[in-house]
Amino acid sequence: MPKSRRVSMSMVAERAGVSGQTVSRVANDSPKVDPETRARVERAMAELGYRPNRAARALRTGRSQTLGLVAQTLATVGNSRMLQAVAESAASRGYALTVLTLGTGADIVDAFDRLRDQGVDGAIVLNEATALARDAASAGLRLVVIDSPPDERFTVVGTDHAAGARSATERLLAAGHRTVHHVAGPAGSFAAAERERGWRQALAAAGIEAPVVARGDWSGASGFELVRRMPAADVTAIFAANDQMALGALRALAESGRRVPDDVAVIGFDDIADAAQFQPPLTTVRQDFDALGEQAVGRLVAWIEGERPTDLLLAPTLIARTSA
Repeated sequence: MPKSRRVSMSMVAERAGVSGQTVSRVANDSPKVDPETRARVERAMAELGYRPNRAARALRTGRSQTLGLVAQTLATVGNSRMLQAVAESAASRGYALTVLTLGTGADIVDAFDRLRDQGVDGAIVLNEATALARDAASAGLRLVVIDSPPDERFTVVGTDHAAGARSATERLLAAGHRTVHHVAGPAGSFAAAERERGWRQALAAAGIEAPVVARGDWSGASGFELVRRMPAADVTAIFAANDQMALGALRALAESGRRVPDDVAVIGFDDIADAAQFQPPLTTVRQDFDALGEQAVGRLVAWIEGERPTDLLLAPTLIARTSA
Protein backbone atom coordinates (compact mmCIF):
# COMPACT_ATOMS: atom_id res chain seq x y z
CA MET A 1 0.00 0.00 0.00
CA PRO A 2 1.50 3.39 -0.94
CA LYS A 3 2.37 5.65 1.97
CA SER A 4 -0.04 8.57 2.36
CA ARG A 5 1.52 11.93 1.56
CA ARG A 6 1.64 14.61 4.28
CA VAL A 7 -0.54 17.58 3.46
CA SER A 8 1.64 20.65 2.99
CA MET A 9 0.97 24.36 3.30
CA SER A 10 1.34 24.72 -0.47
CA MET A 11 -1.44 22.19 -1.00
CA VAL A 12 -3.70 24.14 1.36
CA ALA A 13 -2.76 27.39 -0.38
CA GLU A 14 -3.67 25.94 -3.78
CA ARG A 15 -7.03 24.63 -2.50
CA ALA A 16 -7.90 27.96 -0.84
CA GLY A 17 -6.58 30.13 -3.67
CA VAL A 18 -4.21 32.09 -1.45
CA SER A 19 -0.47 32.42 -0.93
CA GLY A 20 1.59 30.12 1.24
CA GLN A 21 2.31 33.08 3.50
CA THR A 22 -1.41 33.53 4.13
CA VAL A 23 -1.75 29.86 5.09
CA SER A 24 1.20 30.27 7.44
CA ARG A 25 -0.44 33.29 9.07
CA VAL A 26 -3.67 31.37 9.60
CA ALA A 27 -1.78 28.37 11.00
CA ASN A 28 0.02 30.66 13.43
CA ASP A 29 -3.21 32.51 14.34
CA SER A 30 -1.92 35.84 13.07
CA PRO A 31 -4.39 38.75 13.28
CA LYS A 32 -3.21 39.94 9.84
CA VAL A 33 -5.79 37.85 7.96
CA ASP A 34 -9.31 39.06 7.22
CA PRO A 35 -12.14 36.82 8.53
CA GLU A 36 -13.38 35.72 5.10
CA THR A 37 -9.91 34.61 3.96
CA ARG A 38 -9.26 32.90 7.30
CA ALA A 39 -12.51 30.95 6.98
CA ARG A 40 -11.59 29.86 3.43
CA VAL A 41 -8.13 28.68 4.53
CA GLU A 42 -9.50 26.85 7.58
CA ARG A 43 -12.07 25.14 5.35
CA ALA A 44 -9.30 24.01 3.00
CA MET A 45 -7.28 22.73 5.98
CA ALA A 46 -10.25 20.71 7.17
CA GLU A 47 -11.01 19.30 3.71
CA LEU A 48 -7.42 18.20 3.17
CA GLY A 49 -6.78 17.05 6.73
CA TYR A 50 -3.91 19.50 7.21
CA ARG A 51 -2.18 19.40 10.59
CA PRO A 52 0.40 22.08 11.44
CA ASN A 53 3.87 20.81 12.26
CA ARG A 54 4.14 21.74 15.94
CA ALA A 55 7.90 21.19 16.13
CA ALA A 56 8.59 23.45 13.17
CA ARG A 57 6.22 26.10 14.45
CA ALA A 58 7.85 26.03 17.88
CA LEU A 59 11.23 26.67 16.27
CA ARG A 60 9.82 29.60 14.29
CA THR A 61 7.77 31.22 17.04
CA GLY A 62 9.47 30.12 20.25
CA ARG A 63 6.13 28.70 21.39
CA SER A 64 5.22 25.05 21.87
CA GLN A 65 1.44 25.60 21.44
CA THR A 66 1.06 23.50 24.59
CA LEU A 67 -0.59 24.49 27.86
CA GLY A 68 -0.09 22.82 31.22
CA LEU A 69 -2.81 22.03 33.73
CA VAL A 70 -2.06 21.30 37.39
CA ALA A 71 -4.63 19.81 39.79
CA GLN A 72 -4.46 18.25 43.21
CA THR A 73 -6.93 15.61 42.00
CA LEU A 74 -9.31 15.04 39.10
CA ALA A 75 -11.62 12.86 41.20
CA THR A 76 -13.95 15.72 42.16
CA VAL A 77 -16.83 16.56 39.84
CA GLY A 78 -15.83 20.22 39.59
CA ASN A 79 -12.22 19.50 38.64
CA SER A 80 -13.17 16.85 36.08
CA ARG A 81 -15.68 19.22 34.47
CA MET A 82 -13.16 22.05 34.37
CA LEU A 83 -10.55 19.72 32.86
CA GLN A 84 -12.96 18.91 30.04
CA ALA A 85 -13.76 22.59 29.50
CA VAL A 86 -10.07 23.54 29.49
CA ALA A 87 -9.17 20.71 27.09
CA GLU A 88 -11.95 21.65 24.65
CA SER A 89 -11.13 25.36 24.79
CA ALA A 90 -7.40 24.72 24.31
CA ALA A 91 -8.04 22.44 21.33
CA SER A 92 -10.32 25.03 19.71
CA ARG A 93 -7.40 27.48 19.84
CA GLY A 94 -4.91 24.97 18.43
CA TYR A 95 -3.18 24.22 21.74
CA ALA A 96 -2.31 20.82 23.16
CA LEU A 97 -2.70 20.15 26.90
CA THR A 98 -0.33 18.50 29.38
CA VAL A 99 -1.99 17.45 32.66
CA LEU A 100 -0.23 16.90 36.00
CA THR A 101 -1.99 15.73 39.16
CA LEU A 102 -0.25 16.29 42.47
CA GLY A 103 -1.80 13.74 44.81
CA THR A 104 -1.15 13.79 48.54
CA GLY A 105 2.04 15.50 49.65
CA ALA A 106 3.16 16.36 46.11
CA ASP A 107 5.55 19.22 45.41
CA ILE A 108 4.02 21.84 43.13
CA VAL A 109 7.43 23.47 42.58
CA ASP A 110 8.57 20.18 41.08
CA ALA A 111 5.40 20.08 38.97
CA PHE A 112 6.13 23.56 37.59
CA ASP A 113 9.73 22.54 36.88
CA ARG A 114 8.45 19.53 34.92
CA LEU A 115 6.12 21.75 32.91
CA ARG A 116 9.00 24.13 32.13
CA ASP A 117 11.12 21.16 31.04
CA GLN A 118 8.33 20.13 28.68
CA GLY A 119 8.32 23.63 27.20
CA VAL A 120 4.71 24.60 27.91
CA ASP A 121 3.79 28.16 27.06
CA GLY A 122 1.86 28.61 30.32
CA ALA A 123 -0.26 26.71 32.82
CA ILE A 124 -3.66 26.65 34.50
CA VAL A 125 -3.91 25.64 38.16
CA LEU A 126 -7.19 24.20 39.43
CA ASN A 127 -8.92 24.79 42.76
CA GLU A 128 -7.28 22.64 45.42
CA ALA A 129 -3.75 23.34 44.17
CA THR A 130 -4.11 27.11 44.45
CA ALA A 131 -2.70 27.35 47.98
CA LEU A 132 0.35 25.46 46.78
CA ALA A 133 0.63 27.71 43.72
CA ARG A 134 0.92 30.77 45.97
CA ASP A 135 3.95 29.23 47.67
CA ALA A 136 5.64 28.12 44.47
CA ALA A 137 8.44 29.89 42.65
CA SER A 138 6.38 30.56 39.53
CA ALA A 139 8.65 33.16 37.93
CA GLY A 140 9.10 32.46 34.24
CA LEU A 141 5.88 30.46 33.87
CA ARG A 142 2.67 32.25 32.96
CA LEU A 143 -0.07 31.05 35.30
CA VAL A 144 -3.83 31.39 35.38
CA VAL A 145 -5.22 30.10 38.68
CA ILE A 146 -8.85 29.08 39.10
CA ASP A 147 -10.17 30.22 42.52
CA SER A 148 -7.55 32.11 44.49
CA PRO A 149 -7.09 35.42 46.27
CA PRO A 150 -5.52 38.06 44.00
CA ASP A 151 -1.79 37.66 43.48
CA GLU A 152 0.48 39.74 41.26
CA ARG A 153 2.35 36.60 40.14
CA PHE A 154 -0.62 35.15 38.28
CA THR A 155 -4.05 35.88 36.85
CA VAL A 156 -7.10 34.63 38.74
CA VAL A 157 -10.34 33.33 37.23
CA GLY A 158 -12.96 32.23 39.73
CA THR A 159 -16.51 31.95 40.95
CA ASP A 160 -17.87 34.37 43.54
CA HIS A 161 -18.37 31.56 46.07
CA ALA A 162 -19.18 33.91 48.95
CA ALA A 163 -22.00 35.55 47.00
CA GLY A 164 -23.43 32.16 46.08
CA ALA A 165 -23.33 30.99 49.70
CA ARG A 166 -24.99 34.20 50.87
CA SER A 167 -27.84 33.74 48.40
CA ALA A 168 -28.37 30.13 49.54
CA THR A 169 -28.37 31.08 53.23
CA GLU A 170 -30.64 34.08 52.66
CA ARG A 171 -33.15 31.87 50.83
CA LEU A 172 -33.33 29.53 53.81
CA LEU A 173 -33.69 32.38 56.30
CA ALA A 174 -36.40 34.01 54.17
CA ALA A 175 -38.33 30.73 54.36
CA GLY A 176 -38.60 31.23 58.12
CA HIS A 177 -35.77 29.07 59.48
CA ARG A 178 -34.27 30.40 62.72
CA THR A 179 -30.76 29.46 61.63
CA VAL A 180 -28.90 27.55 58.91
CA HIS A 181 -26.41 24.76 59.63
CA HIS A 182 -23.41 24.46 57.33
CA VAL A 183 -21.71 21.31 56.05
CA ALA A 184 -18.43 22.87 54.96
CA GLY A 185 -15.69 21.73 52.64
CA PRO A 186 -12.18 20.78 53.82
CA ALA A 187 -9.85 23.18 55.60
CA GLY A 188 -7.29 24.61 53.22
CA SER A 189 -9.69 24.83 50.29
CA PHE A 190 -10.15 28.40 49.04
CA ALA A 191 -13.60 27.63 47.62
CA ALA A 192 -14.73 26.01 50.88
CA ALA A 193 -13.47 28.98 52.91
CA GLU A 194 -15.26 31.47 50.64
CA ARG A 195 -18.54 29.52 50.85
CA GLU A 196 -18.25 29.41 54.63
CA ARG A 197 -17.55 33.15 54.64
CA GLY A 198 -20.69 33.88 52.61
CA TRP A 199 -22.78 31.71 54.96
CA ARG A 200 -21.43 33.57 57.99
CA GLN A 201 -22.06 36.96 56.35
CA ALA A 202 -25.72 36.14 55.69
CA LEU A 203 -26.27 34.96 59.27
CA ALA A 204 -24.48 37.99 60.71
CA ALA A 205 -26.56 40.36 58.59
CA ALA A 206 -29.68 38.73 60.06
CA GLY A 207 -28.31 39.05 63.61
CA ILE A 208 -27.93 35.28 64.01
CA GLU A 209 -24.96 33.61 65.68
CA ALA A 210 -23.46 30.97 63.38
CA PRO A 211 -23.84 27.35 64.53
CA VAL A 212 -20.76 25.14 64.83
CA VAL A 213 -19.50 24.18 61.37
CA ALA A 214 -19.62 20.51 60.35
CA ARG A 215 -16.55 20.03 58.17
CA GLY A 216 -16.53 17.40 55.43
CA ASP A 217 -14.21 16.39 52.60
CA TRP A 218 -16.50 17.04 49.59
CA SER A 219 -17.70 13.40 49.51
CA GLY A 220 -21.27 12.20 49.90
CA ALA A 221 -20.10 9.86 52.64
CA SER A 222 -18.84 12.78 54.74
CA GLY A 223 -22.12 14.65 54.26
CA PHE A 224 -24.03 11.58 55.38
CA GLU A 225 -21.96 11.05 58.54
CA LEU A 226 -22.00 14.71 59.56
CA VAL A 227 -25.75 15.16 59.16
CA ARG A 228 -26.48 11.79 60.75
CA ARG A 229 -24.79 13.08 63.91
CA MET A 230 -26.60 16.43 63.98
CA PRO A 231 -29.23 16.73 66.76
CA ALA A 232 -32.58 16.41 65.00
CA ALA A 233 -34.37 18.94 67.19
CA ASP A 234 -31.93 21.74 66.34
CA VAL A 235 -31.67 21.38 62.58
CA THR A 236 -34.31 22.64 60.13
CA ALA A 237 -32.07 24.03 57.36
CA ILE A 238 -28.74 22.87 55.92
CA PHE A 239 -26.47 24.58 53.42
CA ALA A 240 -23.93 22.06 52.10
CA ALA A 241 -20.76 23.36 50.45
CA ASN A 242 -21.18 21.03 47.47
CA ASP A 243 -23.82 18.81 45.93
CA GLN A 244 -22.17 15.50 46.85
CA MET A 245 -22.26 16.37 50.55
CA ALA A 246 -25.84 17.55 50.08
CA LEU A 247 -26.67 14.13 48.61
CA GLY A 248 -25.20 12.49 51.71
CA ALA A 249 -27.28 14.85 53.85
CA LEU A 250 -30.46 13.83 51.99
CA ARG A 251 -29.73 10.17 52.67
CA ALA A 252 -29.05 10.79 56.37
CA LEU A 253 -32.29 12.74 56.72
CA ALA A 254 -34.30 10.07 54.91
CA GLU A 255 -32.88 7.31 57.09
CA SER A 256 -33.77 9.26 60.24
CA GLY A 257 -37.35 9.73 59.06
CA ARG A 258 -37.04 13.48 58.48
CA ARG A 259 -38.72 14.79 55.34
CA VAL A 260 -37.10 17.23 52.91
CA PRO A 261 -38.07 20.04 52.72
CA ASP A 262 -40.99 19.70 55.21
CA ASP A 263 -38.79 18.95 58.24
CA VAL A 264 -35.37 20.03 56.97
CA ALA A 265 -34.56 22.17 53.92
CA VAL A 266 -31.31 21.45 52.05
CA ILE A 267 -29.32 23.54 49.56
CA GLY A 268 -26.10 22.45 47.83
CA PHE A 269 -23.48 24.14 45.68
CA ASP A 270 -22.21 23.46 42.12
CA ASP A 271 -25.33 22.15 40.33
CA ILE A 272 -23.74 18.92 39.17
CA ALA A 273 -25.31 17.13 36.22
CA ASP A 274 -27.52 14.87 38.38
CA ALA A 275 -28.62 17.45 40.97
CA ALA A 276 -32.10 17.60 39.44
CA GLN A 277 -32.37 13.80 39.78
CA PHE A 278 -31.82 13.73 43.57
CA GLN A 279 -34.83 12.88 45.74
CA PRO A 280 -36.10 15.48 46.13
CA PRO A 281 -34.51 17.50 43.29
CA LEU A 282 -31.77 19.62 44.84
CA THR A 283 -31.92 23.37 45.20
CA THR A 284 -28.33 24.45 44.63
CA VAL A 285 -25.97 27.23 43.58
CA ARG A 286 -24.76 26.78 40.01
CA GLN A 287 -21.23 27.71 39.03
CA ASP A 288 -20.45 27.70 35.32
CA PHE A 289 -17.57 25.23 34.92
CA ASP A 290 -17.55 25.62 31.13
CA ALA A 291 -17.15 29.39 31.43
CA LEU A 292 -14.39 28.98 34.03
CA GLY A 293 -12.41 26.71 31.72
CA GLU A 294 -13.03 28.88 28.67
CA GLN A 295 -12.05 32.09 30.45
CA ALA A 296 -8.94 30.52 31.99
CA VAL A 297 -7.69 29.33 28.60
CA GLY A 298 -8.62 32.58 26.88
CA ARG A 299 -6.72 34.65 29.41
CA LEU A 300 -3.69 32.37 29.36
CA VAL A 301 -3.51 32.46 25.55
CA ALA A 302 -3.85 36.25 25.61
CA TRP A 303 -0.92 36.40 28.05
CA ILE A 304 1.15 34.07 25.85
CA GLU A 305 0.49 36.39 22.94
CA GLY A 306 1.73 39.42 24.87
CA GLU A 307 -1.17 40.92 26.82
CA ARG A 308 -1.25 40.43 30.61
CA PRO A 309 -4.92 39.68 31.37
CA THR A 310 -6.99 40.97 34.27
CA ASP A 311 -8.60 38.85 36.98
CA LEU A 312 -12.20 37.72 36.53
CA LEU A 313 -14.88 36.70 39.05
CA LEU A 314 -17.98 34.97 37.66
CA ALA A 315 -21.35 35.30 39.38
CA PRO A 316 -23.07 32.02 40.38
CA THR A 317 -26.82 31.42 40.09
CA LEU A 318 -29.23 30.00 42.66
CA ILE A 319 -31.22 27.17 41.05
CA ALA A 320 -34.50 26.66 42.92
CA ARG A 321 -35.86 23.10 43.03
CA THR A 322 -37.86 21.31 45.70
CA SER A 323 -35.32 20.53 48.45
CA ALA A 324 -35.62 24.06 49.87
